[in-house]
Amino acid sequence: MKSPRVIIGLFCLSIVVAVASGPVRAEKKTRRPEPFAPGGDATIRSNTPVESTTIPGGQEHPLREPLRLAAKSRQALNGVRDYSATFSKRELLGKKLTRQVMDAKIRHEPFSVYFRFRDPEPGREVIFVKGANRDRLLIHEEGFKAIAGTLALGMNDPQVTKENRYPITMVGMAALLETIASQWEEETKYGDVTVKFYEQAKLGDVDCLVVESSHAQQRKEFRFQMTRLYFDKESFLPIRAEQYGWPKKSGEQPPLVEEYTYSNIRLNPGLSDRDFDTRNPEYRYR
Repeated sequence: MKSPRVIIGLFCLSIVVAVASGPVRAEKKTRRPEPFAPGGDATIRSNTPVESTTIPGGQEHPLREPLRLAAKSRQALNGVRDYSATFSKRELLGKKLTRQVMDAKIRHEPFSVYFRFRDPEPGREVIFVKGANRDRLLIHEEGFKAIAGTLALGMNDPQVTKENRYPITMVGMAALLETIASQWEEETKYGDVTVKFYEQAKLGDVDCLVVESSHAQQRKEFRFQMTRLYFDKESFLPIRAEQYGWPKKSGEQPPLVEEYTYSNIRLNPGLSDRDFDTRNPEYRYR
């Protein structure tokens, strides 16, 4: 039987690692690829055979390898000062799955965000600069809504929270990575974690490594039934995350709760204070 180090090193294959709540017998088998069903309109495929291995209790937790990959991605992000991208998200708000697409500019220091919405509310602009404007979002609407002028709303204002699961300070690839990594770190305290690596996935035309973690049994310690994190194989930046809830009935697919995607990324374009200023003549603030 291969050691855990050998198993983890098999990056030419998609790997499934499962840990049960107690000691189990080692088992290995090869099977057909499982269908890859992303929560979105991206073109994603996985053609590599899947190797399944169950590791006896007491050996390395299967989430340790995803956490090492997260550390590698964190290192890649250390070289990123700012970027522009297309940011799309789907979130379950109440009983409705909402979708937003926007052009984004994001700067790490000081943390700054500029959005121009594509859908819905096309033309809407949002600016946030940490430590400025009393940490409020400066929002400009289009059409008849523009009559109100620039709105300055706090992160917890009902007009903001009704459209967002998280505050704007959670926007960006860095926050996305840390959110998933923290979740995985917490879940290393428990068994019943299955991890899969999809080595030949695609997000649009971007080659990706996708890490998927899931749980067989619902328990209060597990907020989501399944999580997927997508790494761009070239840059190793985290470009998409999907979180799925618990099915209401046995045999149902887990419902999508939240999904965040960064595409058309342009790294280190040299964003300045002007890019996060309502007086920028390229913007439509009044």
